[in-house]
Amino acid sequence: QVQLVESGGGLVQAGGSLSLSCAASGRTSRNYAMGWFRQAPGKEREFVAAISWRGGIINYGESVKGRLTISRDNTKNTVYLQMNSLKPEDTAVYYCAADESIGVLTSNLRYLELWGQGTLVTVSS
Repeated sequence: QVQLVESGGGLVQAGGSLSLSCAASGRTSRNYAMGWFRQAPGKEREFVAAISWRGGIINYGESVKGRLTISRDNTKNTVYLQMNSLKPEDTAVYYCAADESIGVLTSNLRYLELWGQGTLVTVSS
């Protein structure tokens, strides 16, 4: 089994930046695509970004395009989310997830089984 652990959340002012990390451990020998999702209070979990195993395919949710950047370092089994120009509406718990299919990560989160515990990002106005 694969374990995912997010880190890097915190409090930041609007317009600021924050970088999240998600470290994978356990059975990381499979070539997983990785993704970031977020869930704001009272709202459904939504797709943020996903990256394929080799990094050649990257998808973003419409609300974050141009402000958030996903990347990965397979030598460290880690995926990153650089968040710039943050807005109060970016406040949420951010989760990472893994799947063999970037398509499933991007469009079918209900089928995802590998999730981290989440890290809280709060953007103050």
